[in-house]
Amino acid sequence: MAAAASPTGDETPEPAEAELPPVVSVELTEDVRSYWLARVAQHTLDSYAGVRLSKFPEDLRMYEHLLWLSSANVVIEIGAQFGASALWFRDRLRALEQYGRVAGGRVISIDSNIGLARDELARADPGYAEQITLVEADVRDPALPARVTGLTPVGSRCFVVEDSAHTYDTTWAALTGFAQFVPVGGFFVVEDGCVDVEEMRLTETWPRGVLPALDDWLATSQAAGFTVRRDLERYGISCHPRGFLQRTS
Repeated sequence: MAAAASPTGDETPEPAEAELPPVVSVELTEDVRSYWLARVAQHTLDSYAGVRLSKFPEDLRMYEHLLWLSSANVVIEIGAQFGASALWFRDRLRALEQYGRVAGGRVISIDSNIGLARDELARADPGYAEQITLVEADVRDPALPARVTGLTPVGSRCFVVEDSAHTYDTTWAALTGFAQFVPVGGFFVVEDGCVDVEEMRLTETWPRGVLPALDDWLATSQAAGFTVRRDLERYGISCHPRGFLQRTS
């Protein structure tokens, strides 16, 4: 990993660059795992609209494609963290509306402690609540899906992103509770299955259980209409191995 110097040689970043993530450089002789680990460390220091955003740009680019292809007008995000991804999804839905692809764009962002996201969203955009609904809840609460149903306009086409605690029980709860929201042709993304791939783990403090929960769910009747789309991991690097699911029937 390398740091970029300013034109003057001063290592202090200019104000306009203060929110940029650290630079990651790669040599053609470097192994892929070294590059991956550098990128994982980098992405936790990235941001969107001045709010911390811990997502790979390659995955965000795929999300743009999937939102367009599925004509999704509602994003259900399980795991809000700082709130930047809710802003990012809201802005992508606004773009789709401008192109006439969807109408009534809305983001429903869920977290067991929504306070940090609420504060950061209010700072970044005081009018965020017009299209972003924050829900404080535990994804393992069996009453949560019905609560979200009440917040989702009838006829919505939902795009669901599971980004909670990355453990077996939270992943299982998200899949069993929220797969029902995905229409035919729509997508459910199980994020950060990288925690269960030994070569991709940054540290032993990372949780485990995403991919075992996904595999167990895929063996249930509820998953019969879903297809794992490994071809959507098409930018060469992704935090979500086997995590792109499409409802095909």
